[in-house]
Amino acid sequence: MMERIADVSPRFKARMAGVFSLFSLLTTAFTELYVRGWLNIAGGFIGIVGMGAVTLLVYDLFRPVNRILSSMAAFLSLVALTFEAFRWQPRSVNIAIVFVGVYCLLIGYLIFRSTFLPRILGVLMAFGGLGWLTYLSPPLVNYLSPYNLALGILGQESVMLWLLVMGVNVQRWKEQASAAGASVPR
Repeated sequence: MMERIADVSPRFKARMAGVFSLFSLLTTAFTELYVRGWLNIAGGFIGIVGMGAVTLLVYDLFRPVNRILSSMAAFLSLVALTFEAFRWQPRSVNIAIVFVGVYCLLIGYLIFRSTFLPRILGVLMAFGGLGWLTYLSPPLVNYLSPYNLALGILGQESVMLWLLVMGVNVQRWKEQASAAGASVPR
């Protein structure tokens, strides 16, 4: 089973990350805006599970760029998803979004260093991360809202939209994976 997963094309993994990300965004947005009660909670958990899948797929895509940073980013994303699942916000700081901000900065750097995605996507993702990091300060969030939210969503979802539509340059991904000593699917 693990060999079959390892043999999946990086373009397919990228597109699946885009699918799960879009699905999670739409599910979460719909349930937050239009649904109340248990269905709202269920929709939130569906979004969290979808983003968990995105995290694992993105980790695998960027492992050839830098395994340690890709692992750190995945860990931070999973921590953020855990905080979000429990809706834990100490001192009115949305700590989950702050962790997502650091995750976006790391993924932005990995995209910028990769050879298989356009560098502008890394810049957009990093700006998205900066938008999420404003959530460290509730007064700053209130002052910058809704621009910080738009920046975060634009940065993060532009990358996921690219992955959904275009995927990655498979030849360059394989070259970078071979140079890093990672296993390359056929």
